[in-house]
Amino acid sequence: MLRPRVDRLAALLAKARTLPKVAGVYLMKDAEGRVIYVGKAGILPNRVASYFVPSADLGPRKHPMLDLIHDLDTIPCEGEWEALLMESRLIKDLHPHFNDRMTDDKTFPYLVVTMRDDFPGVFITRDPSAPQFRGARVFGPFTSSGSLRHAVQVLQRVFKYRTCELTIEASNPANASFRPCLLHDIHQCTAPCANRISPEAYRADIDRFLRFLSSKRSAMLRELRVEMEQASAALDFERAAVLRDQLRAIERLDDRETRGDEGEYDWQPEVTMFSGDPLAMTRSLARTLGLESIRCIEGFDIAHLAGEETVGSKVCFVDGRPFKDAYRRFRVRSVENNDYRALQEVVSRRYREAGRGHELYPDVVLIDGGVGQLNAALEAFAQLDRKPPMVISLAKREELIHVPGRAEPIRLGRENAGLKLCQAIRDEAHRYAQHYHHLLRTKRFLPPKPPKGAGESQG
Repeated sequence: MLRPRVDRLAALLAKARTLPKVAGVYLMKDAEGRVIYVGKAGILPNRVASYFVPSADLGPRKHPMLDLIHDLDTIPCEGEWEALLMESRLIKDLHPHFNDRMTDDKTFPYLVVTMRDDFPGVFITRDPSAPQFRGARVFGPFTSSGSLRHAVQVLQRVFKYRTCELTIEASNPANASFRPCLLHDIHQCTAPCANRISPEAYRADIDRFLRFLSSKRSAMLRELRVEMEQASAALDFERAAVLRDQLRAIERLDDRETRGDEGEYDWQPEVTMFSGDPLAMTRSLARTLGLESIRCIEGFDIAHLAGEETVGSKVCFVDGRPFKDAYRRFRVRSVENNDYRALQEVVSRRYREAGRGHELYPDVVLIDGGVGQLNAALEAFAQLDRKPPMVISLAKREELIHVPGRAEPIRLGRENAGLKLCQAIRDEAHRYAQHYHHLLRTKRFLPPKPPKGAGESQG
């Protein structure tokens, strides 16, 4: 005999609250024991109990599921990344009814590793059968592209694989003059595009990444320790050091999630206090601009006083946070009192190599200003052989985002996370430009320092 709905949900809530406080996968079952939904959780009791509290609002897609759930099972995992992979495998095997319904006829995202390439790339796609992925290793499907992208970014810190769409051939002599992107600077890619790693060493990293995806983390750690000891015994200390670093990085995966990424890079202190989750901000901006994802944004501003000591600034944000090592400042000498021409000079100087195909552009170039500043930057890019993927500008006062090809600017709410990120980048570029401008003015108007010893008593 079936229990009344209120009693059934109360019993499920009590069971959920007794679950172990670990990451894992949960399976919702109907009255006949069939799995109708599979989900993942960072902390099982917190996530599972949220379905059954009286105030739960699961939305129109999940709410009907409450009428069918009569039991639940869980599978504890060693971390959130194992839970993500476990959830994917179970959905692929069980085809739960409500997981299928939530896709709305869209295909699930998959993770593919292009094994036929000299330097295999790691990509997220909804069409793993596409020609460019022929012969690739395919993992999935996954329920959430956002969770999958976040996992790929975090695991990239461990295995340092490439996620760019460059065609990289190990025998291409042009690799030696290519400038790596910022992912190499922040130690998230070994830069095979610039011959910074051999095909054999890169392939070994990819093999360890694939083993990580296919086994428990504890088993992977044991294998890495054995490999490290063998490399050390063979006096291959460089390989042993790589394995040691990967061991430590894997061990810190969950710890990094609880700590956040503070201290990971050399962030600028002036702008680390803006409110909001940086990754959520980048995802919001990507949706606004119609991009799959955003990793790197560079922002520009011009500063001068009546045309004197004209300077430009370039700031860089990676994964929603400022990356100090990639900041640049420019002293403009070609024009006076013309913001548009000054901006064109700065943009042309910064992206000269990218325009020749010798380095990658950032995902988004952000200009401080309105339509005039945006058009000036676009004119500069028009002179280059290769163009950036996205150039936008943020106008002050009304805080409108201008995008090429759109008749009207984008107007976002003041609390929009993507707008807040653009404002933080714009304000940081302004601060950095003003700082350099004031520095040059100070040097200009202060009297030169007397030579050492001048003015000292000779008596």
